[in-house]
Amino acid sequence: MTAVSDAELAAMREALAEAREALTTGDVPVGAVVVDARGQIIGRGRNEREALVDPTAHAEVVALRQAAAATSDWQLNGCTLVVTLEPCVLCAGAILAARMPRVVFGAYDDKAGAAGGVVDLLRERRLPFRVNEVVGGVLADDAATLLREFFDTRR
Repeated sequence: MTAVSDAELAAMREALAEAREALTTGDVPVGAVVVDARGQIIGRGRNEREALVDPTAHAEVVALRQAAAATSDWQLNGCTLVVTLEPCVLCAGAILAARMPRVVFGAYDDKAGAAGGVVDLLRERRLPFRVNEVVGGVLADDAATLLREFFDTRR
């Protein structure tokens, strides 16, 4: 695993807090934050599909929207997305559209992961933009535990 900065570890802890908040609305506990080049959080998100009745309200999309509004720019060059679960295809598309150079995630998703778990859309060479660096497995046990406990209560 590629090293992560102290700021990115702190950001993952913030993303985990966002994931816990998703539980209050019955949403799958996934959280995300966008960190700028100085290490400051400029966007936060958590799954809100249930809360907003919106199939696109994934944590990553919510955080990207907030970061774009904070910077007044849809291109988030120089920023890093930190998310508790490996992005899915929908989120990978949003990450690519935002021109994110770096993605850090917690738990791998062997059912829908688009950062190497099932497919690697983030680094697909045939696309016009690719993420430069993807780091997975950061605080993965914490993220996986939240997800496992959530789905255990649903089964």
